[in-house]
Amino acid sequence: MSTDTAESGQPHELKRVMGPRLLLLFIVGDILGAGVYAVTGEMAAGVGGIVWLPFLLAFIVATVTALSYLELVTKYPQAAGAALYAHKAFGVHFITFIVAFAVVCSGITSASTASATLAGFLTDGLQINGWIDGDVSEGTITAVAMGFMVLLAVINLRGVGESVKFNVVLTLVEISALLIVIGVGFYVIAQGDGDLSRITVFEDANDKGMFLAVTTATSIAFFSMVGFEDAVNMVEEVENPQKIFPRTMLTGLGIAVILYMLVAISVVSVLTSDQIKEINDNGDRALLSVVSIGAPDFPIDKVFPFLAVFAVANTALINMLMASRLIYGMARQDVLPRQLGAVLPGRRTPWAGILFTTLLALGLILYVRQDPDSDIVVNLATVTSLLLLCVFAVVNIACMVLRRKKHDHVKTVFRSPGPLPVVGALLCLFLAGPWVERDSIVYEIAGGLMVIGIVLWVITFAINKATGQGDSNFQDVDSLE
Repeated sequence: MSTDTAESGQPHELKRVMGPRLLLLFIVGDILGAGVYAVTGEMAAGVGGIVWLPFLLAFIVATVTALSYLELVTKYPQAAGAALYAHKAFGVHFITFIVAFAVVCSGITSASTASATLAGFLTDGLQINGWIDGDVSEGTITAVAMGFMVLLAVINLRGVGESVKFNVVLTLVEISALLIVIGVGFYVIAQGDGDLSRITVFEDANDKGMFLAVTTATSIAFFSMVGFEDAVNMVEEVENPQKIFPRTMLTGLGIAVILYMLVAISVVSVLTSDQIKEINDNGDRALLSVVSIGAPDFPIDKVFPFLAVFAVANTALINMLMASRLIYGMARQDVLPRQLGAVLPGRRTPWAGILFTTLLALGLILYVRQDPDSDIVVNLATVTSLLLLCVFAVVNIACMVLRRKKHDHVKTVFRSPGPLPVVGALLCLFLAGPWVERDSIVYEIAGGLMVIGIVLWVITFAINKATGQGDSNFQDVDSLE
C-alpha cells in the first residue's frame, strides 16, 4: 500500500491531519496521562526518596526501544506498527497476530485503568468541594467510567482531527496539573518546610534489597513512559512521517521524563514516609496530597482533582485512538476480518475498530470491578507494562533481523545506533521476567487476554481460509512500500 494513495483522499484511506506540533502534543499527552497519577505513590512506598531513579531508568529503556521504533516506522510507515515489524522480520502469522493483539490489549487495559482512575478523581473532587456527601458506591464509579468510555467513542468517531485537537486541550491541562504539583513542591522546599535530602534516601519497604526494589519500581514506572509507541499506529494520519517522527518522538520522551522526575522530587520532599504509606493504604492520591498538604492556605486542592480528571482522560482518549487504528491496520492487511477495517463514509474514521475496542474496554471495566479488594489501578497498570515489555522485546529483535534483510526499494531514513536494539531487547526481557515482584492476578489477566487472542486467531485463520483471503499483504513487502 503506497502512502501516496493515502494522501489522495480516497474514502477507504485515513486523512493526514497531524503536523509536528500536533504529533508532539499527541506523544507528550499520551506519555504523561494516567501513569504518573496512578503509580507514583506506590513506587515511593517501595523505594523511598529515590523514586525519581525508576522513572529515569524506565526512560532509558523506553528511549532505547523508541530508537528501534523510529528505524522501523521510517522504513515502513504504515498503521499496523509492531505487528507489521514482527511479520516483516519473522513471517509467521501467529506471531504477527499475538503481537498485534497484545498491543491492542495494552491500549485497552491502559484506557480502562484511566477511566476507572478518572471516576475516582471526579468523585474525590465532588466530595472535597462538598457537592456530594458520604461515600460513593463502586457501582456509581463503574457507571461513570463506562459512560466516559462511550463518550470517548463518540469523540473518536468524529475523526482524528477533532480527537487530536481535543487532545491538545487535554495535554495543556495535564501539563498544568503537573506543574502545579512541581510548583507546590518547590515552594514548600523554598519555605524550609520540605526535606530535599530525602531524594537520596533508599527505603526498603519489602526487604528485597536495593537492586530488586528498584527493578520492581522501574517495571511499574514503565507504565508511565509508554505512549510513544501509540504514535506509530497513527502514522498514516501524519504529514511526512519519515522527516518529523524521530525528532518529535525523542523530544516528547525528554519532556515527559523531566516532568516525572520533578514530580517525584516534589512528592518525597513534601510527604513523609508515613504519609506516603497511609495514602497508599487508602488509594494512591500522592499528587493530590502534595497539593493539599503543601498549600493548605490556597484552594488548589479543590481544583486539582478536576485537572487530574482531564489528564487521565487524555490517556484514555489516545489509547483508544491507537487501539482502533491498529484494528483498522490489521483488518486492512487481513490479519483480522476485513469487516473490522470498515471506514465511516464522509468522516473516514474506522468505525468498526472503534466499536470493537470500546466493547472490549467496557467488558474489562466490568470484569476488574468484580474484586473490590484488588488494587485495580496498580494491577492493570502492571498488566499494561508486562504486555508492552514483551512486545518491545519483539520489536527490538525485529529491528536487528530486518537490518539483515536488504530491499533496494526500502529506504532507511533513521537508524538506531549500533547494537542498541539488542540492548533494548535484553532490558525489556529483564523487566518482564518473573524475578520482578507482581501480584498473581497480573499474570492471570495477561494470560487470560492471550488465551482470548489465540481463540480469535483460530477464528480469523478459519475465516481467511474459507474466503481465500489470507495474509498475503503482510508477506508481500512490495505492497507496503
